[in-house]
Amino acid sequence: MKILDHTVLKLDSMPERGFLHGRRVVVVDGTGVSMPDTSANQAVWPQQSQQKEGCGFPTARICACFSLATGGLLSFRMGNKKSAELPLLRQQYDTFRKGDIFLGDKGFCSYYDLANLKKSGVDSVITLARRYPVQAKDSKRVLGENDLLISWKKPAWNKRSAYTHEEWKALPHELAVRQIHVSVTVPGFRTESFYIISTLTDAELYKAEELAELYLQRWQVELFFRDIKTTMGMDVLRGKTPEMVEKEIIMHFIAYNSIRMLMVEAAEETGVPVERLSFKGALQALRQWEPHFLYRFSQRKRTQMISALYDAIAGAVIPYRPDRSEPRCVKRRPKPYQLLTKARHLMKETPHRSKYRAKTP
Repeated sequence: MKILDHTVLKLDSMPERGFLHGRRVVVVDGTGVSMPDTSANQAVWPQQSQQKEGCGFPTARICACFSLATGGLLSFRMGNKKSAELPLLRQQYDTFRKGDIFLGDKGFCSYYDLANLKKSGVDSVITLARRYPVQAKDSKRVLGENDLLISWKKPAWNKRSAYTHEEWKALPHELAVRQIHVSVTVPGFRTESFYIISTLTDAELYKAEELAELYLQRWQVELFFRDIKTTMGMDVLRGKTPEMVEKEIIMHFIAYNSIRMLMVEAAEETGVPVERLSFKGALQALRQWEPHFLYRFSQRKRTQMISALYDAIAGAVIPYRPDRSEPRCVKRRPKPYQLLTKARHLMKETPHRSKYRAKTP
């Protein structure tokens, strides 16, 4: 963890462009990873309850905070299938600092979290969930077209809540937020309209169009996870014990942050915006240049080689494709094998597996 913390500090110290008046934007999301089916892994991260014994894999939940500007991982927490993203986020409150902007999807729409982050000087931009949109006649003030200043009343405390009654009583009785209705007119997008909730209530300083554009940038966190899980191969882990699984995940995050640092340095060196650089291209360039750095060179020669590596990374520029649709579809077809519906020693494979189901003895 110390090496991972070092990469976080290095990335955090690098100059990054702020999306809204120079403020750092921290985007948060969750994902899942699977691992070998061993009794030790099942004890910590059990498989889904609807799966039969021996037919599934242990699954861990990960909630992570990323810098939207650099793509660097700032912090993460792990849990099992019973761990929701919100409780895992609350364990990472110390990742945020005063002046940050928290960017998340509807899974993070919580009065408790918005109020606590606001108390720490952190503003939020999320999508509305668990509440009905407020109409203009019921709002405190109309700030613009489809832009309302509304008041959220604090809900009643529930005994099953993850926080104590004292923590709940310490929150304000109401919270002033903005409700912005965004219409999506881009062909291919699944959502036609949605509501943004934000504690950035100054409509003159933070235009509704800016907040809508910022929320559309939230999709970048999906691409960050894709870089880690697909490009770097963390989707299916290999560790057979919880200790090795945690080490494997941390090593992936260390390598990911290290490549992100190279991308930021290459962007500074060449003048190419870091968000236009390809993560996979940077990884491929690093693998090609890695053997050359194993030899001893003079400092001057080494500096020249690093500069050439930056040029190679900056050469993989992603075309500017605004409003590009990213459907969640799988292109590669799976093999026509039977599904494992019983423990492996009970399964009996049929000769024509594409036409018949396997039978149990």
